[in-house]
Amino acid sequence: MAEIILFHHVQGLTDGVHAFAESLRAGGRHTVHTPDLFDGVVAPSIDEGFAHMKSIGDEELDARVAAALAPLPDSLVYAGISFGVGRAQQLAQTRSGARGALLYEACFPVTGEWAFGPWPDGVPVQVHGMEKDPFFGLEGDVDAARELVQLAGADTAELFVYPGDQHLFTDASLPSHDADATALVVERSLALLDRIG
Repeated sequence: MAEIILFHHVQGLTDGVHAFAESLRAGGRHTVHTPDLFDGVVAPSIDEGFAHMKSIGDEELDARVAAALAPLPDSLVYAGISFGVGRAQQLAQTRSGARGALLYEACFPVTGEWAFGPWPDGVPVQVHGMEKDPFFGLEGDVDAARELVQLAGADTAELFVYPGDQHLFTDASLPSHDADATALVVERSLALLDRIG
């Protein structure tokens, strides 16, 4: 069994994020924690979510992440959806004991100005996103994911690109949801989690 912490996207801890987490639990095969970094606020749009995130501030968000991690073991799989990928990827790359990472609809580079540092040896990672998503396929995240796979190696890192142009397609509570693509994301994620667990 794998233990996962899943960080929500910029619209908050929506019903769709809860549903996605439940799918990763796979009937009790895995444990998934879903901290609410926005303290109950669910934004009706991405722009309003960004505005709310900025109103909280980085220092307070850091404190909320630290509080969420405090009762959990070091041996976690770090997962994030879009905005949540920043936290998940940084922790997977910098916190000792990481068992894996699941990066949904975003990816940061592992070299250059925005990098958290090199990818840790032996920590498996999957990146999932849509090919024409304006925040993933068309904004450089897919290139960062390709670099990650190249540098970490295909035995450690996997990139899955899905046809479509939607952002937050894994959230069943939003109009951008793509059920077929999400089913594939879950199937591939569970394959990794079962290997880790």
